[in-house]
Amino acid sequence: MSVLTKGLLASQPLVMVLNAFKSKSHSFAPPSVLPDSPAGQRGATCSAWLQVSIGHFVLPLVLAASVASPAHAQTLAPYKDDLFAYPAILSSEGDTYRVVDYQEMRDINERDQVPERRVQGKYVSTGVRKVQQDLVLRTDAGEIRHVAVGKTEGASVIVLYLHGQGGSRKQGVDDFTFGGNFNRIKNLMVANGGLYLSPDFSDFADKGVSEVAALIEHYAAQSPGAKVVVACGSMGGALCWGLARDARAAKQLSGLMLLGSLWEDGFLKSPAFAAKVPVFFAQGSKDPVFPVEKQEAFFRSILAEKPGYPVRFVRFETGTHGTPIRMTDWRETLNWMLAER
Repeated sequence: MSVLTKGLLASQPLVMVLNAFKSKSHSFAPPSVLPDSPAGQRGATCSAWLQVSIGHFVLPLVLAASVASPAHAQTLAPYKDDLFAYPAILSSEGDTYRVVDYQEMRDINERDQVPERRVQGKYVSTGVRKVQQDLVLRTDAGEIRHVAVGKTEGASVIVLYLHGQGGSRKQGVDDFTFGGNFNRIKNLMVANGGLYLSPDFSDFADKGVSEVAALIEHYAAQSPGAKVVVACGSMGGALCWGLARDARAAKQLSGLMLLGSLWEDGFLKSPAFAAKVPVFFAQGSKDPVFPVEKQEAFFRSILAEKPGYPVRFVRFETGTHGTPIRMTDWRETLNWMLAER
């Protein structure tokens, strides 16, 4: 049974639960996408299942449970968690702010077969490429080239990665760079019935925001009810903040991840902030592009403006610009965001 079906059964009225038992089929409009030919780093739920038996008069118990129990939060099943877990936590403020031990010799040189170019084989599973497609989406904002991994229709959750300056859609699906962390998010999405998207876009300004918003709107329509999380690396953060400002796009967001990225004071006046969209920051303490002190100050300003806001910060001690892309724990972060929304 798919994650999508389990979520449906856990959260909908009883009559829909019974209908779901009869049929698992879903009807979706075909996506307007066409196949397309394929074209730095050191710095750069499951609850216990109720067995319904009307013949044994269990139905009243199921009805009572459906009324009394809240829906269970969506949770991504593990994938190589032991390999991708954070090293030692040096200090913390609960889960809201953590300082993580990072060591270049251990976390790059000993993890990679060829430092920064090819991670050791145990970190990746390339079978996921069987459900990876290089596509073009035609929208009013223009043609959007993107790589889609997983279910383009009926996905349980949708995650996008937006690259930084000098990157492309290929960066977000490279299995072997950044310590295999992109391969992990691909496998997490496929194993959990989700969809992972890595697009190209024209710029880091309004046009780029409109293109990414159109991509989100298209795939969200193909997967009604799927939560959407956008992860932005480096300068890609400008697009994250642009989506937060866009009232229409903000309604579709269930989380923003800023990975070695920039801050945006205007976020505090944005539709996404008003809707309490969860935000995750990951930053290297020695980032020469976006100083960690600036990002930490912005993180603190969010909590000062709205105490209890769903925001988290992970500081990789001695890490540099690309460290958060390599080291961020995708599953932990996404499970937190899915629970919040």
